Amino acid sequence: MVFKKPLGWLLAGVVTLSGASALAEQGNEPLKVVTTFSILQDMAQVVGGERVEVTTLVAANEDAHVYQPRPSDSRTLATADLVMENGLSFNGWVDRLLEASGYQGERVIATQGIEKITMASRDDHDEPDDHDHDHDHGHGSYDPHAWQSLVQAQVYVDNLLAGLIKVDPEGKAYYQQRAENYQAQMQELHSAMKARFDALPDDRRIVMTPHDAFGYLADAYGLTIVAPQGVSTASEPSASEMAALVRQIRDREVTAVFMENIGDTRLVEQLQRETGAKLGGTLYSDALSSKEEEAGTYLEMLRHNLETLLSALEP
Repeated sequence: MVFKKPLGWLLAGVVTLSGASALAEQGNEPLKVVTTFSILQDMAQVVGGERVEVTTLVAANEDAHVYQPRPSDSRTLATADLVMENGLSFNGWVDRLLEASGYQGERVIATQGIEKITMASRDDHDEPDDHDHDHDHGHGSYDPHAWQSLVQAQVYVDNLLAGLIKVDPEGKAYYQQRAENYQAQMQELHSAMKARFDALPDDRRIVMTPHDAFGYLADAYGLTIVAPQGVSTASEPSASEMAALVRQIRDREVTAVFMENIGDTRLVEQLQRETGAKLGGTLYSDALSSKEEEAGTYLEMLRHNLETLLSALEP
């Protein structure tokens, strides 16, 4: 049986998106899909449509790197039909939380099968060589932020589609159509933006972001990223690293520095003041904005990020 009678499962303190009004009117409850953070939440809602009700653990504008699970998260997972997580050690607390909840259902690992970027292969995108502490904070050898590539995000959709079909085979045709339409939108946006990035001069392709969440975007569009906080927002550069960053920004003639919607903006503002680099605006890294703001969905977020970068980089 695919749909169940309502159980009154919605818990306080958990963010939920419902696209299931039609099913509710019929007395059926949609599949309970739980995602670990807001970007996956939007993807799951788009593909699942009215057959799912999606709950996220880390809400819009919240930093998944420093998130502390709540007791209600375990209860939410215990009643889920499907759990979607990023993988690549992005949320180190997921396995412990799932074990504590007793969840035994299907798990979608969004990054399964993507073209992973190893941190060692991206030394030219990373922080200065004289850093004295570990910025990766358990992320391992691979960059987990693959959703910043519209091409790799299509693999996320494939993995989500397979998971939805496994737990709800009756919805296969419905999910497939929505997934195909979603992937077509991703590819259309990617192709349009790539043409503009390809036209950038070579000397306008180096930018700085607070933490290294944009490696997949950089690889897709031929950019180089300087990131003082490395892959995680949980660390701060030391005084010696700050001095090295200032030298690096000046020596490499970084075109623009950008802030993010999560974390403290003072680091970027200080570097901008000390180097005179152009302040390019705000990028969305690990979380969507609220629905009322400019990056309330995944596609809106990527469009905003790419347009913001191009506004600062195009001659």
